[in-house]
Amino acid sequence: MRAALLALVLALTAVPALAAPASTRGNADLKKYCTGDALKLCGDIDPDDPAMEACFKKNRDALTENCRRAIDAYAQSGGK
Repeated sequence: MRAALLALVLALTAVPALAAPASTRGNADLKKYCTGDALKLCGDIDPDDPAMEACFKKNRDALTENCRRAIDAYAQSGGK
């Protein structure tokens, strides 16, 4: 029973990582805190497409607090 539960948890956590395309934009914090939001709100958009930024702006109120903070910190750092 424990082995089956562990296998299920591992499978569920691996799926988003496999489904999320790699991006050359952003930094580690954006990827860490915003990947789930990107998949949920803008999943049909390539992460490197400028439309992703527009989607995030359009959906800012629906983003998680951690994602909004990561975006703000990224902007304040000059995109680094």
